[in-house]
Amino acid sequence: MSLHLYNRRTVLKAGVTSLALPFMESLGMAEVASVAKVATGATPKRFLMIGHGFGFTKTSFFPTKAGKFSEIGLTPGLSPLDRHKDDITIVSNLTNLGARNPHAGSTTYLTGADVGATRGRKFLNSISLDQVIAKKIGQDTRFPSISLSGKDGAGHGPGLSLSWSEKGHPIPGYNNPLALYHELYGQSKESAAEREYRLSQKRSILDAVVADLKFSKRKLSKFDQDKLEDYLQSIRQVEQSISQEVKWANTPKPNAPLQQPIGEMDGLASLKAFQRLIVAAFQTDSTRVITYRQPVETLLQSWGFGVGAHPLSHYNLNRSRMAASKLKDLKSMELFSGLIDLFKNTQDVNGQSLFDSTLISYGSNIRSGHGLKGCPAIYTGGAAEKLKTGEHIILPEQDTPLANYWLTLCQQSGVEMDSFSHSTGSLNELVRS
Repeated sequence: MSLHLYNRRTVLKAGVTSLALPFMESLGMAEVASVAKVATGATPKRFLMIGHGFGFTKTSFFPTKAGKFSEIGLTPGLSPLDRHKDDITIVSNLTNLGARNPHAGSTTYLTGADVGATRGRKFLNSISLDQVIAKKIGQDTRFPSISLSGKDGAGHGPGLSLSWSEKGHPIPGYNNPLALYHELYGQSKESAAEREYRLSQKRSILDAVVADLKFSKRKLSKFDQDKLEDYLQSIRQVEQSISQEVKWANTPKPNAPLQQPIGEMDGLASLKAFQRLIVAAFQTDSTRVITYRQPVETLLQSWGFGVGAHPLSHYNLNRSRMAASKLKDLKSMELFSGLIDLFKNTQDVNGQSLFDSTLISYGSNIRSGHGLKGCPAIYTGGAAEKLKTGEHIILPEQDTPLANYWLTLCQQSGVEMDSFSHSTGSLNELVRS
């Protein structure tokens, strides 16, 4: 069968954007200087969600007693967080009810979807929490949200970051700190006329492709029409990014509050560079929503571990792996503690502590080994003034939906939300009475 769709274009290219048309059976073919201060009395809330991938060592990381850390102390695995013990909270008895893959700590971490439960679809995710938040609070910044990812996906599962679009499509994450630096602070040399021409060309290409697709849709099978709708959603995302670029075209990017990162880097160097860029992005109010799918395999390599991420998750096999797993937990929490230091030591554009206006969450679908029940959940930051801090909270019901945790964190941080994913209600146990 010959369709106008196929004859026109099978690959959409608009500037740096490339969208490959999916295979269809019917075709038989394979954004601190220039930043304006936020309105008086309206300190913005910011959200950072970090995905850890594989879980932690069961016997040395997770606390077993509820209470204030100043009274019950921290476990060996959490000990690097001691200087922040009054500001962190760990919540136990949470389970992501949509998680099925014991090797996928991040695929549904922010969606809660059961990706294999939709009839006729082998894999279908849903919108991630960061994108829901961005729709509500992200429109006043150059970047409504930013997604970051390590170059390896060990322990994370399918996806390109923690972020997923409204239609459940994976959102690519920046995996090169230098690329993110240029996106946030790179100053364009093009004139207003050149910029207007470039954006108009992008839109022209999109308009032509959409016209072709709509013309051909009626000739496709129901299966291919579903695929085409997914593809159109990808085009809509490009259209939204162009609209955002047009909106901010005449607003200069802020001066960078940090030095430019070096070129290629992996593992530990990349993670530390991204940590500094995360804080800088919030500091300059370039965005208010960030997700980070941290590296795992390359981080272990930076630390000189002689065992890979997946084998290390089977730490019970021998003493050396157990010791390595515990050391991995310590080093991970040292990095997290260092990130909290950065937030506490940085002021936002209004001269207030960045820590006090940010909600930071750290965790994974996976608790330990390949266990999906009782997933690790740590939060810190002052964006939600009524959330309890400095303690371990054990929820009364096992397998309390992780979606309830996300709902509570958002509601207490000022994001209006009645429900999220498979949530069954808010967690009053996390809120001061």
